[in-house]
Amino acid sequence: MAAAQQAAQRARVDNDGISAQIDKRVREYAGENDRKIAALTRQVDSLNDTLTTLSGRVEDLSTRLEALNRQVRGTGPAPGAGAATTPRPPTFATPGQSSGTSTAIPPGPVAMVPPRPTTGALQPQDIYQAAYIDFSKGSYSLAIAGFREFLRRYPDHELAGSAQYWIGEAYLSLARGFTDASQGDKANESLEQAVQEFKKVQANYPRADKVPTALYKEALALIDLKQPALAQARLQYLVDNFPRAEETSLARERLSSLKSR
Repeated sequence: MAAAQQAAQRARVDNDGISAQIDKRVREYAGENDRKIAALTRQVDSLNDTLTTLSGRVEDLSTRLEALNRQVRGTGPAPGAGAATTPRPPTFATPGQSSGTSTAIPPGPVAMVPPRPTTGALQPQDIYQAAYIDFSKGSYSLAIAGFREFLRRYPDHELAGSAQYWIGEAYLSLARGFTDASQGDKANESLEQAVQEFKKVQANYPRADKVPTALYKEALALIDLKQPALAQARLQYLVDNFPRAEETSLARERLSSLKSR
């Protein structure tokens, strides 16, 4: 009987220990799940906020463009009370963006936007200009939305290749910002997106002036992504197919650097 009581006591102790371990594991899993759910909730909230901001921006752009259209037609007031004219840059010069590890380069030929006529319907240049102004101010997400809207409406316009290029540049700029903020995962996501957007310049607009620049910037993004073999292939393609482009000499320098590693 004594032995049986001792065995029962040990069994109860063991059972209590196992129950405590199970309770601990359940609490740990529950806490981990709660943390994951909270993180996902924050991400969803952030995405919702971004979507709301972009939606508001698109609506604002639509309102501005409609106001400009009324102004051109002479059937409505100019946008902004008391505004005599709508400011616009004389040309679309490149603000000198480059990859964080690259040397700033001339961006190649940039399409000039002809002045808007004083009569007629709304011009595609208005949408392009609004997006470019957002880019020049550092509002890269808004610039991406604006250039995408331009491409959606005018995929065959003479500025379509440049619009596609600036989308890639905007993602490069976002990547630099994330890198500066020590957000490596987001920086890599933006770099990967930049690579895809630069590829579209050549794929969709092979005759665009921006093709050599897009190839070079794509290679720089690949270097930042630690993909030197792919970067070398793109640089070699640039050198072989665009020997007279301004970026070609820089591409040769990068090739030499990659091959010497």
